[in-house]
Amino acid sequence: MPKKVLVVDDSALIRKQLGDMFDKAGYDVKKKKNGQEAIEFLNEVDFDVITMDINMPVMDGLTAVKHIMAAKPTPIVMVSSLTQDEADITFEALSEGAVDYVPKPGTITLNIEETKNEILEKVEMASRIKKNRLTIRKLATKKKKAIESKLEDKNRSTIPKKAKKLVLIGASTGGPGLIEEIVVSLPKDYPYPVCIVQHMPASFTAGFANRLDKNSNLNVIEAKAGDLIVPGKVIIAKGGWHLHFSKKASGILSVKLAPNTMKRFFVPSVDEMFFSASKICDPKNIMAVELTGIGDDGADGMVALKDKGAYTIAESEETAVVYGMPKEAYERGGAVKKLPFPKIVDEILQYGKVESDGI
Repeated sequence: MPKKVLVVDDSALIRKQLGDMFDKAGYDVKKKKNGQEAIEFLNEVDFDVITMDINMPVMDGLTAVKHIMAAKPTPIVMVSSLTQDEADITFEALSEGAVDYVPKPGTITLNIEETKNEILEKVEMASRIKKNRLTIRKLATKKKKAIESKLEDKNRSTIPKKAKKLVLIGASTGGPGLIEEIVVSLPKDYPYPVCIVQHMPASFTAGFANRLDKNSNLNVIEAKAGDLIVPGKVIIAKGGWHLHFSKKASGILSVKLAPNTMKRFFVPSVDEMFFSASKICDPKNIMAVELTGIGDDGADGMVALKDKGAYTIAESEETAVVYGMPKEAYERGGAVKKLPFPKIVDEILQYGKVESDGI
């Protein structure tokens, strides 16, 4: 039987474009023009995946996501324009349980042909997600909110201090909510810098960093060339550039933005960050984490780090929304441990208590 997709959008043109595209790809397609209609329809019919617009009359997409994830968890892919307002709402929807997002056809210079492959790929991957994974993620989000309510004043050190260890995290589909939980969980005295590659377009990474910074005890920034990588700082790789590292005469690490000379599919790439760290730093003082995501980005880089003594962890199938990247890292021999996400958070916190001679 063909998989069922529900297209929710107030634009008749977008509904037709997406509907025709999914129909040609072999899906059983239904359409609704606002969140309220979608919720009422879901009481009658089960769907494998939903594409959800953000700004709609009667009920907007974010409100609909909250209702759906509470009453009938279903994989939801947000269809977002590239405006900052919609990017912020998209992050909120991801934290509420949506699994991914795609650029909306017709925004700026985008058209359906330019975004077709990305939309089909992400919807297909979302349709494979087991619905019980969505419940796990919802519980994790509740835990995050409990932590956010207890935030203290941020620690903003202005004196550069050489880090003794480095934490590296890579994620793709299903990752933003997990990244947020990790960053919010870190105490203000966490002793090591954290560098993160989350697959995102260039127009989203600055907003993602700003969102995390508002909720974190630490200073969260989008990577810029020359940024110092020091304790108290979390660096989000900049969309459209690879996150590389260089080392100053003082021994302090700094950010280097690298172009996509290797023609990698994802930019930024987790592999690029891992390989750069393995060359610049002492891997024995690196923790590398591979979270949920489609494909195998980061798997080879994690193998290189582990072979040189890094402490490497892959998320287990038990909690991974998409068991692609962490599976490849583990099966290629790149992971010292394979753990469910809550235990990965515990490991990152525990790692902050380990002393070392320096990276």
